[in-house]
Amino acid sequence: MSTWFPTSAAPSSGAFVVKDALAVASLGHDVRVVHLVPPHQDDGTRTVVHEGLRVRRVPMSTTSPRDIVRAARALVPLLADADLVHSMAISSLLPLALRRPSAPWVHTEHWSGLTSPQNLPASWRLALPAVSRVFTRPDVVTAVCDFLAEPIRAVRGPRPTRVVPCIVETPLPVPPRPLRDGVLRLVGVGGLIARKDPVLAVETVAELGRRGTTAELALVGEGELRDAVVQRASELGVADRLRLTGSLPRPAVLAELAAADLFLGPTRGDNFFVSAAEALVSGRPVVVGATGGQGEYIDPRVGALVTEQTATAYADAVLDVDARTSALSAEEISATIGDRFSVPAVAAGYEHAYCAARELRR
Repeated sequence: MSTWFPTSAAPSSGAFVVKDALAVASLGHDVRVVHLVPPHQDDGTRTVVHEGLRVRRVPMSTTSPRDIVRAARALVPLLADADLVHSMAISSLLPLALRRPSAPWVHTEHWSGLTSPQNLPASWRLALPAVSRVFTRPDVVTAVCDFLAEPIRAVRGPRPTRVVPCIVETPLPVPPRPLRDGVLRLVGVGGLIARKDPVLAVETVAELGRRGTTAELALVGEGELRDAVVQRASELGVADRLRLTGSLPRPAVLAELAAADLFLGPTRGDNFFVSAAEALVSGRPVVVGATGGQGEYIDPRVGALVTEQTATAYADAVLDVDARTSALSAEEISATIGDRFSVPAVAAGYEHAYCAARELRR
């Protein structure tokens, strides 16, 4: 059950929940989804089948105490015959905190607010210690990386907290690296939001140009900083070297990665940073911000973690990584990840968490 799941009003919402649910189903489990659908994503459907998953939608605004109480009541019959309850995302914990399920309970968390509270509004930062207490309720909590697991363990103490990564499937065949023609093609994938710092990516392109390296940047994603990105590119005289694709389906994202020489992600704080992992399994070197769990899987041979949010630092890293990886094939770069984030690997991680929860609630 999750507050994140696709609807016709928000078709890309909760793609990670769909992937994880299908991975669990691949083990032979009977998986049913309860979607605590927020008002702005509610398309009016209440019972649907999505990619073979049976879905029941329960309307719930996470900011409405009345909605949360109603959802808690609605969940009672829906969870009554469950052998195990698996919740995803902190917002889905709200109704379960009011009415704890009788079945063993596993929760999966992705929220970057736990690890990068500096990126939250001031009111959220003040409420974070109290909000974090909800993580004491589930039998087992899984986090997508150790970076995120650490603050959860600080709240949960000896209660089991495990790491189960995101699913990042390797494209087969791995696309060969493009032939160079004197232009360094960079790609970034993610929301055009402050935490992802897309304006800094534009400034990095300008800095590379000042150093004599012609670079082009494709940014895949949408967000409130779109106009700021366009304006900054114009101010720096690199508007003709910037391409904004908007949000794209995964096949189109993979095509953008395949066409690029290097992935640029000047994030101020991520947990797993799925798009950086997708770049690596696609055989592309990466230059990303250092704050986050991405350092747990980026091999220094094929990427760099930048600790300073300046165009100078990112341009230095881009030129260094590009030079160091010039002789590596796409297959060699992809092999640094291997099958760690495959469907079988993630499914096995959840199966271990389920066994631990069932043992605790025996």
